[in-house]
Amino acid sequence: MRVIGLMSGTSYDAIDAAAAELGLVGDSLVLKPLGLVSEPYDDELRAALAAALPPGTTTMAEVCRLDTLIGQAFAAAAVRADRELCDGRAELVASHGQTVYHWVDGGRVRGTLQLGQPAWIAEATGLPVAADFRPRDIAAGGQGAPLVSLVDLLWLRGRPGTPTALNLGGIANLTAPDGTAFDTGPACALIDAAAHGFSGGRLACDVDGALAARGRIQPVLLERLLEEPYYALPAPKTTGKELFHVGYLHEALAGVGRLPAEDVIATLTHLTARTVADAVRSVGATEVIASGGGTRNPVLMRMLGELLPGVAVRRSDELGLPSDAKEAYAFAVLGFLTVHGLPGTVPASTGARHPSVLGSVTPGRDGLRLPPAAGEGPVRLVLE
Repeated sequence: MRVIGLMSGTSYDAIDAAAAELGLVGDSLVLKPLGLVSEPYDDELRAALAAALPPGTTTMAEVCRLDTLIGQAFAAAAVRADRELCDGRAELVASHGQTVYHWVDGGRVRGTLQLGQPAWIAEATGLPVAADFRPRDIAAGGQGAPLVSLVDLLWLRGRPGTPTALNLGGIANLTAPDGTAFDTGPACALIDAAAHGFSGGRLACDVDGALAARGRIQPVLLERLLEEPYYALPAPKTTGKELFHVGYLHEALAGVGRLPAEDVIATLTHLTARTVADAVRSVGATEVIASGGGTRNPVLMRMLGELLPGVAVRRSDELGLPSDAKEAYAFAVLGFLTVHGLPGTVPASTGARHPSVLGSVTPGRDGLRLPPAAGEGPVRLVLE
């Protein structure tokens, strides 16, 4: 089955559309990557999305408008991926949508909201669309994240030592071989907020870690940031920009005196490396396989390596899964599992009471024609 996975993460800079040929062969799920296309949000939509996210306020009218506009943007990315990567022969779209709020109360996730109405994708492509993956796990008592943990566990099974998958997006998350999975805290969220703020909106991120490379780590600011209670919470746990946003950064900077932009960004980069390294050590990792936009920041990757002596830190590309496309491929897998009636969660990873078949399916142009339900779920992921 040819599946297109659509993903836009907490950095909300672009929609990634990865296409894969997927099939069950014995106890293995075989994935043949077909490529990635990436569609940046247009400036107007990105600005509207940024204004609606915490700590900003919004209206139901704006939520409705964003749900439609994001759905149309995802639809355009899916049409392009079908044309350029699948020769117009895709059979399913799996859309994560755009997370706009993750409701955490006292360490328990109460709800989550992803925008990007799948009807627009189904209408534009004519294909069935699996979407809205996270709520079912939350309804079963889970965190609803990180949902890539199942894919990580299947992919890394049998690898020697204690390989740990790490995603460095806006938020960082990891998955260990025993199923332990959680958000470690910010990856690029605070770095991006600082780069955008200090540049007067000219920069969306610290490109190639250039600003951090010129700065010095400020111990007082670092210690203040490390006092965040989230880091001490036990797994499973999840977080997002509801906590780590620009207002959070302003509050942390208050009272530490005026600091150069480069020093603030160097300190935030070290904060990410430090909290990720602490989490990696807590699961006894012997190897870290990293993906996500943060892997393109050489300063962050260098700091992480320095804080993890004796632990190999490599990009997922070295193992055959493109770092920039990994999450989009993961949701292609989850969509494939959904339409085959197979669970897409691991209770040890999300804290749910049981595994769940995830999401809802919007019929395509020819109605809803699901493949026969598979018997047993796969125990490993094999890349072709």
